[in-house]
Amino acid sequence: MPAIKRLVRHEATPGGIVKLRAAADRHPVYARATSISVENRFDEAYKAIMQCAMAALWAKGHRPATSEPGHHQLVIRILSKTLAVDGDVVIVLDARRKQRKLNGCSGDTASDATLAECKVQAESLIRRGREMGLGT
Repeated sequence: MPAIKRLVRHEATPGGIVKLRAAADRHPVYARATSISVENRFDEAYKAIMQCAMAALWAKGHRPATSEPGHHQLVIRILSKTLAVDGDVVIVLDARRKQRKLNGCSGDTASDATLAECKVQAESLIRRGREMGLGT
C-alpha cells in the first residue's frame, strides 16, 4: 500500500472481513425495494459500495485513521489499489459519495438515474471483490 498518512495498519480477522462483505451483499437487495424512498435506496446502494471498499482495504492490512476526516473519500479513492478498480470508475464512485453527502446536508434527493448508477456500481464492486477472493 502507498504511504498515505490517513491510513493506519489494521489486522482484520478473516471473520471480520467476511462479516463486512456479507453486509455489503445485503444492501443491493434493499436498494431494489421499491417500497422505500429513492434516497433510502440510494443510501443502501452506497453502503454496499463503502462496505465492499472497506473490506478490501482491511484485507490489504489498513483502515482509515479515525483521527482524520474524509474516511469515505479516502476509501473510495484508493480502490484502484485495493480492488484494482479503473480510475474512471473511481471518479464515478467519488461522484456518488459527493451526491450522498449533498443529500444528507441539503435535503436533496437522488434521481432515479443516480440510484440506478449507484446500484450498478455497488453490484460491480461486490462481484469484483468475489473474483479477487475477498471475504471468502
